[in-house]
Amino acid sequence: MDYFLITTSLLKIVGMLFIVILPMVSYSVYAERRVSAFMQDRLGPNRVGPAGLFQPIADIFKLLLKEDFSPRHVNTFYYWLAPCLALVPAIITIAVVPFGSTLLGVPMVIADINVGILYVFAIASLGVYGIVLAGWASNSKYPFLGGVRSSSQMISYELSLGLAVIPVFLLVGNLRLTSVVRYQIEHGWMIAPFIGDWMNLGKWLLAIPMIISFVVFTIAVFAETNRLPFDLPEAEQELAGGYHTEYSSMKFALFFLGEYAAMISGSEVIVTLFLGGWHFPGIPDGSHGWIFGVINIAVFFAKVAALIFVFMWVRWTLPRFRYDQLMRLGWLFFFEIALVNIFLVAIIVAYFRF
Repeated sequence: MDYFLITTSLLKIVGMLFIVILPMVSYSVYAERRVSAFMQDRLGPNRVGPAGLFQPIADIFKLLLKEDFSPRHVNTFYYWLAPCLALVPAIITIAVVPFGSTLLGVPMVIADINVGILYVFAIASLGVYGIVLAGWASNSKYPFLGGVRSSSQMISYELSLGLAVIPVFLLVGNLRLTSVVRYQIEHGWMIAPFIGDWMNLGKWLLAIPMIISFVVFTIAVFAETNRLPFDLPEAEQELAGGYHTEYSSMKFALFFLGEYAAMISGSEVIVTLFLGGWHFPGIPDGSHGWIFGVINIAVFFAKVAALIFVFMWVRWTLPRFRYDQLMRLGWLFFFEIALVNIFLVAIIVAYFRF
């Protein structure tokens, strides 16, 4: 049994990393360019392969063949370490997210631990160390300012991020992410009372604070992943690129890929907590046959792809915040809203005895 567990875990790790996540990260860059072109009435990448589908492969070769230049004034060890620290935490986070029901009797989650959301926060928060180290090790003023901005932004919005998920776990009574998905299958999605067993008044009342949690959590994920309108750590107009100004070749590419990997892992957590995970009404789980297990996986990644499109849509629609506006939003609005929301859910749960 132990050999079976080790083998299936290794297969899930290899499959998720090389078949799903890395291609998804590469083609998210392609999708970003196509979406921005569509919104600006341009063509976008359309030369390399049909509809430009081989553009990410060409970009990989271009970055691999570029000269890997390291300025003389950098702190070499930390300068090389920073890009790895920016990419790796975003990928490791995915280990506890259930991306399907079961396939041939094997649960579609790499590590189903009982403190899943705490693991996500603990590992995801390490990503900022890569950015801060890059800013400090570059020994240049613009990267240093980008690193400082990133650290203060992370502190500001991680509080809102953590507080926003507490209502979910007050309702579920468990920190295991598979339990959150199972609860939504049995009682309805967190932000959709009409899906599942949401026939009593208490559940409909809970929909309001759950939608508030969803909005706060999603916007905090935008800030944590440095996506517009929260991309102050790399604002080109002010910081000439910010923390990755002194980087080139594959080291620069790792920062770029780290941002998209963080966006994908953030979208997966949002889908798991608020949008029913791999569940879709009327589709049974993998225990009814392997074909349904594959459909469950496809449903999960379809929801993730839809959220990634929203990330891109927002980027090419909204202007960047000023830094004082970013801080004010995090400390004077989201923190208080998320805190009041916890008390609201606690009162509803206690009164209706969920």
